[in-house]
Amino acid sequence: MSRLIPGGAPASEAAPPPRDAPAQPPAGYLFAYFAGEHRPDGEQIRFALCDGPRLDRWHEFTGVRPLAPAGGGARDPFLVRAADGSGFHLLATDLRIHGGDGWEQAIAHGSRSLLVWDSPDLRHWEGPRRVEVMPEQAGCVWAPEAVHDPRRGEYLVFWASTVYPDDDPGHRTPSYQRMYCATTTDFRVFGPPRVWLDKGWPVIDSTVVEHEGWFYRFTKDERLPGTAEAPGAKFVFVERSRDLAGAPFEPVAEGVGRGVDGAAGLAHAEGPIVLPAPDGRGWLLLLDEFGGRGYVPFRAERLDGPVWVPADDPDVRLPPGLRHGSVLPLTGRESAALRDLTPVDVEA
Repeated sequence: MSRLIPGGAPASEAAPPPRDAPAQPPAGYLFAYFAGEHRPDGEQIRFALCDGPRLDRWHEFTGVRPLAPAGGGARDPFLVRAADGSGFHLLATDLRIHGGDGWEQAIAHGSRSLLVWDSPDLRHWEGPRRVEVMPEQAGCVWAPEAVHDPRRGEYLVFWASTVYPDDDPGHRTPSYQRMYCATTTDFRVFGPPRVWLDKGWPVIDSTVVEHEGWFYRFTKDERLPGTAEAPGAKFVFVERSRDLAGAPFEPVAEGVGRGVDGAAGLAHAEGPIVLPAPDGRGWLLLLDEFGGRGYVPFRAERLDGPVWVPADDPDVRLPPGLRHGSVLPLTGRESAALRDLTPVDVEA
């Protein structure tokens, strides 16, 4: 299935450096997201543009059909800039809850594939294609993301899956979500999947940012809240490792999003997005308070610090209605090339 967004020319300038070491602040940001299963058209990939260096004013793409597979749904989009500067990829969960058989069916008998689109310029999208990354023992593939591993010259793609014993083809045995990963160089051919994060209890929605030789992994603790054994349930924990694919990760922070020192936190949090703060002072963590306020910003001076506080910052204002997505920093030319697709403000 292919879809062409009319107009525009490919951006020809060089891709900006990695997020952890920008030569200059981004000129804009592209937010890929979905709206939610509460509406028939909510499980499709949409885009909003912030045409400026501050995250304070967003414009919704209009006149552009959202991205989704024919007859299905797409959730949890993640934008990937090709390491060689050739274009972009978009990964998403192959899932439609609205009008379906519910969450239990999706967990145990959902798609074992991830969705992939490709684009030379963020305007023209080819896809989606379904890439099967898990065997029959898996129940689902959720919230795929990817990060380039410069040491190995490949991407590590990761997602959450339930898995079941070989002698349980009906997937009736109790299971839980854990993070799997596989490598790829082209988002078409993937290596064999392997366990990347297994706590013995459910985790989902990992994202990774590289900084000063460390890979920081942010993940949602999916346990049920209200027990002494799960103080960080339904919030985010942070780990780090020098080796993205090999060495163990060490703990950094937990319960991120709950609020600290009397500051109000979220009811729950998922879909973490990590960005350098636009003002150059530390880092932003955007957390999706699903069923509540949507994306809410938090701030920390350092990625290796234990505390993230709500960001009371006029330069960061996020529009409502954005569910689990990703934010791609843009060059000036890339941002300008998308301007004519975004004539309507999204009020924060």
